Amino acid sequence: MEKEKMKDELKTLGQKVSSLKEKITTEEATKTSLIMPFFSLLGYDVFNPLEFIPEFTADVGIKKGEKVDYAIVLDDTLTILIEAKAITETLSKHDSQLFRYFGTTNAKLSILTNGQEYRFYTDLEQTNKMDDVPFLTFNISNLKDSQITEILKFSKKNFDIDEIVSSASELKYINALKSYMNEQFESPSEDFVRFLSNNIYEGVKTKQVIDKFTPIVKKGLNQIITEIVNDKLSSALNTSVEVKEVESKEQETKISAIDDTNIITTNEELEVFTTVKVLLNDVIDVDRLFYRDNRSYFNVLLDDNIRKWILRYFDSSSNKRIELNNANRTIIEINSTLEILKYKAEILEVIHQFI
Repeated sequence: MEKEKMKDELKTLGQKVSSLKEKITTEEATKTSLIMPFFSLLGYDVFNPLEFIPEFTADVGIKKGEKVDYAIVLDDTLTILIEAKAITETLSKHDSQLFRYFGTTNAKLSILTNGQEYRFYTDLEQTNKMDDVPFLTFNISNLKDSQITEILKFSKKNFDIDEIVSSASELKYINALKSYMNEQFESPSEDFVRFLSNNIYEGVKTKQVIDKFTPIVKKGLNQIITEIVNDKLSSALNTSVEVKEVESKEQETKISAIDDTNIITTNEELEVFTTVKVLLNDVIDVDRLFYRDNRSYFNVLLDDNIRKWILRYFDSSSNKRIELNNANRTIIEINSTLEILKYKAEILEVIHQFI
């Protein structure tokens, strides 16, 4: 029960970050409004200077008085260094600063954050030397369940430095693999295409052959993921992407009736509906979601209320796109319904207008 409570609190904090990020412009405001609440949520007494030390001195070489924003001390042992930046800043250019601090202390973990993105480091490659690559990275406004599980390991109550460090190596390489595969889904490299074509094409792999197979590989990978999403996640939600089931009387009692019998709801439009259900499953009761199809676009609604439409899906011969019901009526072009999963944070912002 406590674990579920912390999950809910993390998601609530993520929503707060999304709502405040345009209004916060300084590092100090980021610290007090976003970063300190995150560590407080994890059970640390952020107002106890013996446990959560602000402006911790970490002298670097001949430089004296170098300070890291926060240090966490557990059982009288310096455990975590935290370098904080304003939410308006990207983190990539600041890891070298934390790298210097890490080598001058006995801390085994360090965190770089701007209040929305968090990067966790340790010394897997060389003892007492912070790795260049974090073993855990997440955006608190768009958390995945697997990331929440890892974050909870850092709560004061659950904190076990040996367990964290021992699992960090596996986590680091799993994340690296996921990142690599995401890149290949978006733009398959020549080496990746060549590897796959070796198993399906017996001819010589010339440059012309590789160029021919590149779009085939990209399309095939996206179709595989789409099928996995529909077969497994949709099944878990007790939904279906088959037109026959949607046309059944039982399904029609839960989904708004279509007045114009000449309108045919396609498999792809139903995939959009299913994908939105998947994204919002942790936020609302998905039985509150409905759709309405018309000649111009496919509408996903909350509570079958046309004033509470969440997104509209357009599928013309020239392009596919979604429109979000936010202040800017954001238009996003997509190549497949699977790509909607990338915009979870934006869709959550829409749904929170109505709940």
